[in-house]
Amino acid sequence: QVQVVESGGGLVQAGGSLRLSCAASGRTFSTSAMGWFRQAPGKEREFIAAISWTGGSTKYSDSVNGRFAISRDNAKNTMYLLMNRLKPEDTAVYYCAAGKPFGGPDYQKSQYNSWGQGTQVTVTS
Repeated sequence: QVQVVESGGGLVQAGGSLRLSCAASGRTFSTSAMGWFRQAPGKEREFIAAISWTGGSTKYSDSVNGRFAISRDNAKNTMYLLMNRLKPEDTAVYYCAAGKPFGGPDYQKSQYNSWGQGTQVTVTS
């Protein structure tokens, strides 16, 4: 099973950018679909972006489409989330998750079986 650890969160002004990283351990990272989710205080954890095991297919939520970009480097066992034009409503704890072997990008939390501890992103106005 893949274990994942997020990093790269922080405090940024609205309109700025951040890049989150998700470092994975385990031999199956390169064959696992991966995803990013976030959870704001008092809200449900929501889907942000996902990427297929090859990196050739991606999916985004409407709220971040066009602003965020998900990518992966299987040689480095790492996934990334580049976040541009950040808004105060993007403030949340961001989680990466490992999904099914040889899977495609999926928005459903139930399709992911390994989660990180999260990294805080705070966007000030």
